[in-house]
Amino acid sequence: MSAVVTGAGSGIGAAVARLLASRGTPVAVLDVDAGAAERTAAALGPAPATAHAVDVSDSAALESALDDAAEALGPVDALANVAGVLRTGGVAELTDADWDFCLATNATGVMHACRAVARRWRAAPPPGGGAIVTVASNAAGVPRVGMTAYAASKAAALAVTRCTGLELAAHGVRANIVCPGSTDTPMLSGMDLAADPSALVAGTPGSFKLGIPLGRVADPDDIAETVAFLLSDAARHVTLQTLYVDGGASLGP
Repeated sequence: MSAVVTGAGSGIGAAVARLLASRGTPVAVLDVDAGAAERTAAALGPAPATAHAVDVSDSAALESALDDAAEALGPVDALANVAGVLRTGGVAELTDADWDFCLATNATGVMHACRAVARRWRAAPPPGGGAIVTVASNAAGVPRVGMTAYAASKAAALAVTRCTGLELAAHGVRANIVCPGSTDTPMLSGMDLAADPSALVAGTPGSFKLGIPLGRVADPDDIAETVAFLLSDAARHVTLQTLYVDGGASLGP
């Protein structure tokens, strides 16, 4: 059996792919950046891995990648939806392009991936049951100033994942969501606050953003460990759950 990880070219997705492969799971590395996907796949081991240049907003390309992954690595029984993009801006300033960009990858892309595995697993359920984990964000459940498109898209991804899990539960499929907070990834490094990590830890009262009680920005491996647990048999009776992995930044909603 094998796992598909979207957005695995860097950041949390790459950390998930590395951890799964280190535990012997064959991994299909999907990323919109072909070079990044190839670099991640080449560095994995000891399990086999394949690289696929895929924009998750393109349903046909995603379906084809899943077919190729199954042929090369064996039947897919795990899906980690990690591909994500960010455009910031308040509601009044938000452009249609920014809104569409976030929704296309963060929400529609998750729907495409969940739909693709749902069709396959409904027809032929994996022997041990399939598992889906979507990496959303604590912004999916906590309002964030200037992050309307991102927060809405992540909330939609959460809903898609839970509905998929409910529909497939009778086939032994589990579906859960991980909501990180500030994490040391390329996405975070592109934000102004990333220049001063202490500000992330302390919080910004002017924008109603709490700090991080545990006093540190997350490492991608912190999130990957949680994703791997939820994909594993150790979580075989866990489904439709949303787990915040944000150092307490959202005060555990």
